[in-house]
Amino acid sequence: MAQDTATLPAGADLPRGAIHRILDVIARLCLTVAGIQMVTLIVIFGWLVFGRYVLNDTPTWVEQAALLLVVWIVFLGGAVGVWRGSHLSVDFVREMMPRVPKEILRLVSILLMIFFGTVMAWQGWGLAQKTWPRMVPMLDISEAWRAIPMAVFGVLCVLFSLAHLADYFKRLAEGRD
Repeated sequence: MAQDTATLPAGADLPRGAIHRILDVIARLCLTVAGIQMVTLIVIFGWLVFGRYVLNDTPTWVEQAALLLVVWIVFLGGAVGVWRGSHLSVDFVREMMPRVPKEILRLVSILLMIFFGTVMAWQGWGLAQKTWPRMVPMLDISEAWRAIPMAVFGVLCVLFSLAHLADYFKRLAEGRD
């Protein structure tokens, strides 16, 4: 399976090593978990509609569960976006530039993603620690479960971006554009 990353020009592929295969598995696992959570979200909203309009007894826990699921879905999907290079970016200007500024901007982009992931991991973990004693209303679980996905995203963002950084330097060492 070819990887489309922000560090590689369109159509360029690096040999797939063991690390890339492991990161692919992690990304697929994130997508699988997010997909299961999405199906769960749809099912519980179906239950909400059924409960409200058929049973005339609205399940109050659905809103809190939905909020929790959406946070996990977004952050897991965002991590996969970093790995696949499909995260929010505007690179058409960079790609039209001459080689040297283009390479500098590619490197800066990767380094900024590493910085961003580090901040997200650090702040997400700090938020999880601060909110651990509080409970989510209606669900009776720790409020920290809403912050943990931010920390997980941060760690995965750094991990995936470090792999992109290694690919970047490997491509430069091989003299590929």
